[in-house]
This record gives sequence, structure tokens and C-alpha cells, in this order.
Amino acid sequence: MRFPSLRLMGILCLAFTVLFMLSFFWQGAVQRDLSAGLLLLGYLAFCLWTGIRHKESQSRSMQGFPAELRHHDQGSILITYASQTGYAEQIAIKTATHLQKAGMNIAVCALGAIQPAQLQQAQRMLFVVSTTGEGDAPDNAAAFTRRLMSQTLDLSHLSFSVLALGDRHYQQFCAFGHHLAHWLRQQQAQCLFDLIEVDNGDEGALRHWQHYLGVISGHTELSDWSKPGYQDWILTERELLNPGSLGGPVFRIACRPADGALTWTAGDIAEIEPQQPPVAAVNAANVADVPGQDSANPLPHREYSISSIPADGKLELLVRQMHRPDGSLGIGSGWLTAYAQVGQTLGLRLRENRNFHTPAQDIPLILIGNGTGLAGLRAHIKARASKRQLRNWLFFGERQQAHDYFHRDEIQAWQQTLVLARLDLCFSRDQAERRYVQHAMLEQAADILSWVEQGAAILVCGSLQGMAEEVHATLILILGAGRLEQMTEQHLYRRDVY
Repeated sequence: MRFPSLRLMGILCLAFTVLFMLSFFWQGAVQRDLSAGLLLLGYLAFCLWTGIRHKESQSRSMQGFPAELRHHDQGSILITYASQTGYAEQIAIKTATHLQKAGMNIAVCALGAIQPAQLQQAQRMLFVVSTTGEGDAPDNAAAFTRRLMSQTLDLSHLSFSVLALGDRHYQQFCAFGHHLAHWLRQQQAQCLFDLIEVDNGDEGALRHWQHYLGVISGHTELSDWSKPGYQDWILTERELLNPGSLGGPVFRIACRPADGALTWTAGDIAEIEPQQPPVAAVNAANVADVPGQDSANPLPHREYSISSIPADGKLELLVRQMHRPDGSLGIGSGWLTAYAQVGQTLGLRLRENRNFHTPAQDIPLILIGNGTGLAGLRAHIKARASKRQLRNWLFFGERQQAHDYFHRDEIQAWQQTLVLARLDLCFSRDQAERRYVQHAMLEQAADILSWVEQGAAILVCGSLQGMAEEVHATLILILGAGRLEQMTEQHLYRRDVY
């Protein structure tokens, strides 16, 4: 909000103050008393003007938002921040801007201003929170932690996600974000997507947050907040894995760096820089160009779970070809599966994904996924096989065994060499009743519980909507919410869902 009349008054009073200061040294004692009073008045006006400028500076990041942005109603996504230096507030405003451009109703406020009634009313909340000192909440979150986090509330109606900002040099990295997420889960709130840690403003983690904003808004074509530094990679192989499938075509994509070593860890992510398809390709395919984009505005990146390990000598992906409602190919999948030519240079960046790395210790490992989620699980199995860590159990689901059994020969070889101690496959369309991985898990509940009691970790990779939600609910039925929460805190329950 602007204050033009007050600002003008402040400027005039400041001018008068300067004049009276000059007159103070030139006039007599009586006049000096009057001048001193006027000088005091001018000083107060100056303080008022300074306060107004500070207020405007604090709110300048909110300029351009409609008034309802600051006021929450049941249909809004409530974005709240806990900030010590202002950085979390900046990210919250970027988040709000992104979702607003996607056509969503949003509201923004500081975490300390949240009242119990707002928590009871809110359906979806995004928390952008910093950690200060050794694991403490920022000062402006003190009221929330004192008034609300000391209570037990029924938040079963609430879906949430947390972006935790921190500095990995501190022992309690992102501790307040984790503490907040833990408290919300204890109140029966449900995760929209898993907590994302940001180490010292890491742009890759922020792009990952932006990726999920696109998922929940259904609007994935907004430009990245900051363009990553892509490296040159060469597309070396492209293979259709499921001809004749009822589902969308799935391709195995392989590439190598144009210059440099192959360096990543199982669980990491490949960020691809899509390009506009050639005009000839667009016309030949009879699809529309990417709406609202041109060469001056880079297309947003796309994320893919890496399906191989460096020892394979190439980076592999599993990419399902996606289509928009108008029939045109998706930005990333269209580029990788149709437009880019074998031998062509791609823009690619590797992003570390610590929260989905293979457990370092030789413990039993249960891997659960569907569709192209097999990519991330495959990399973990390869990493375990290279170390002869053999207590691995794979649950995998797709549509039809005849068409969608990706990497069949490799998986069967893992069975024969005991890399896979157990394998459960679910092909949903091969029988009258739909059969998914969560159904196989329930059938094997006693053995899953036994593996967990022996110290097993659980990795889940695949679709966020549907599979990951059902798998999570099934694990709660099998293990109990408390044990699954404990496994999450011990990094024994990890997910890469999209």
C-alpha cells in the first residue's frame, strides 16, 4: 500500500528541518527555542517518513498481487513462511507468484501469524521454513511453535509440503523443517509431496520444488526461476520398449557426456533442457508448437530418474511419451522420444538426490514402483549387485506383461543370480480385476513386516498420484504409522515420486 500524502509531508518536514537547523545557528536565544521545537517536529516527521519507507520496502515484494492473496479461504492454497533473514519469505513469494500464474487461488502469511482456525480450515498448505542456529525455528515462528506445535490437533483434512532451508555445515541441518513435518504427520496431515531440503540456496533443490508446484497445479510449462548450467551430452540410443501397449509409448534413452566423466550416485536425477522441435518435425507430426514459448524464453527443465550407474558407461532413462489435451507431445518427453536425433547434443544436468540414495549398509532392501518408476529402482539394484548385496525384493507394476515388462531379460537374470531374492510383478490389465503393487504387498504383508524387523529399508519410485499414495497407505496398514514414521526419520523409507 502506498502513502503519497504522508510521504510528501515527510519530505516537506525534512526540508523544513534542514532550514531550521541552519537558522538555529544564526538566530537569537528566544528564536532558538522556537527553532528547537520546530527542529524536534521535523525530526519526528523524518522518523515517520523513514518508517513508511521501511514498510513499503518490506511489502514491495507483494506488489501486483490482488488483495485476496493475503487472506485465506477454504479454496486457497495457503503458503506460509518462517524466515530469519527474509530468504524464506522471498521463496514463499516466488512460490505464490508461480501458482498464481498457473491460475490457482493462493494466500500468503508468516508462520507466526497462523491461527488454529486457519489450520482447521485449510485444505492445502505449503511451508517454506528456515532453520537458525543449531536446529532452532526462526524468531517469527516462535508464536506458532509455542501456541500450536505444543498441541495435539486433528489435521486429517490437511495436505501439506515443506521446503526446508538450511546450511549443511550445521549439524542440525534443516532441523526445524523436519521437526515441523514430523509434527504435521503426527496430527494426521497428509504429504502432497516429500520434504525438500535446500542447502545454502541450492538452485537444483529449488527447481525440484518448482517441479512439484507444476505437478500440483497441473501447469508445468512456466519458465524456471533460474536457468541451470547445463552440460553437453550426446544422445546415443533410443529404443521403444513397449510396442503394442495399451499405455503410452515408453522409451529407453541413453546418452554420454560430450566431455567429462560419468559421475553420479544411484537415486540421482537427470535434468533435461528441452528444445523447440524443428518446424518440419512439428508439421510432419501434425502437432502444435509449445504454447506461449519462443526462443527468447527457455523452456522449463524436465526431471527424470536415472536408470543406470556410471559403471554401465552411459546414462540411461525410461521416458514415457506424454501428450497434452490438444494432442501435441509433452515438452520433455516429446524432445527426448521424437524430436532430438540420435547423435544430437542435449542439454543435461545431474542433480544429487540425497534423500533417495542407496543405503550404505548391507541391509535388506524392498523396492516398490510402477511404470517408468522402474528406472530409479533399476539403478539401485545395479548398485547393490555391484557390491554383491543380495537381499533385494522388487515389487513392480504395469499394464500388460506381454508389452510392458520393461527390462525383462535383465530382471530375470537378477533372479537367477540371486541379486533379487524375491520378485512380485503386477500387470493390471492381464485379468478381469485390476491388480496393482499395493495388492501384492498386502498378500505379502507378513514377510514385509519380517524384512523390516530384520532392518530392511524401503524405496518407492513412480507416480505420485495413485501408486505412491496407495503404497504409503498400505505400508501404514502393514507396519503401523508409528513405525513408518520412525523409518522415515532414520532414512529407511525413501521415495522418488513424481
